[in-house]
Amino acid sequence: MSVVSPDAPPFLPPDLSTRALDAAEQMDSPNCDPVRLERTYAQFPLINAVVSGWRRNYRRYVRPALAARGGGTILDVGSGGGDLARSLARWSRRDGLEVQVTGIDPDPRAHAYAASRRPVPGLVFRPLFSSDLVAEGKVFDVVISNHVLHHLDPGAFHGLLADSEKLARGLVLHSDIERSPWAYGLFSAGTLPFFHGSFIRADGLTSIRRSYTAAELAAAAPAGWETRRQHPWQNLLLYRARR
Repeated sequence: MSVVSPDAPPFLPPDLSTRALDAAEQMDSPNCDPVRLERTYAQFPLINAVVSGWRRNYRRYVRPALAARGGGTILDVGSGGGDLARSLARWSRRDGLEVQVTGIDPDPRAHAYAASRRPVPGLVFRPLFSSDLVAEGKVFDVVISNHVLHHLDPGAFHGLLADSEKLARGLVLHSDIERSPWAYGLFSAGTLPFFHGSFIRADGLTSIRRSYTAAELAAAAPAGWETRRQHPWQNLLLYRARR
């Protein structure tokens, strides 16, 4: 009997012509291995630094939105292990901006991990849904998410965008992977020697299969939202609040 490692991808590329909505990421399971899950959170900073493009998004969109007022507030929806929220807080401080960053994630495991890391000035984590903040009447200058959209069913997708419109007084940026053979092949090859003992490799390939193409994302988004394709494998869903 042969045993296939959960880190090993299929040798043949899957059908990427449509979204694989029936594919589930292992780390989303409430019964997944807690050791592998924590290792996944610990490895997120490296993988996000390589593939997410948020340093570029910060320079191009977030920093200009905050610079005019010398700072402001940022909400990171689905903050996971908290690495992006931490980066935004650090980048803003280095640029002389007084910024308060809030990271929210309803998964108690993600919140526990993020909250257990070394504190960063101007950063807080809360175990909430975006709808909870809407109910609290909260408003932020910039609302962002990273690699969240592909996790959501249509109802949750539109719920997040509706919540984002209510929560943002300025800018909303939802960034996600773009599904393509290039993205799948490069991620498969690039992660082959690394990220053993975590869900990064297997779940990353599943994420690509679940993700939107730029055309699909533009068709799914309501009026007022703009889809921008960012090479090599990112889509950005952008909304500017009219307050």
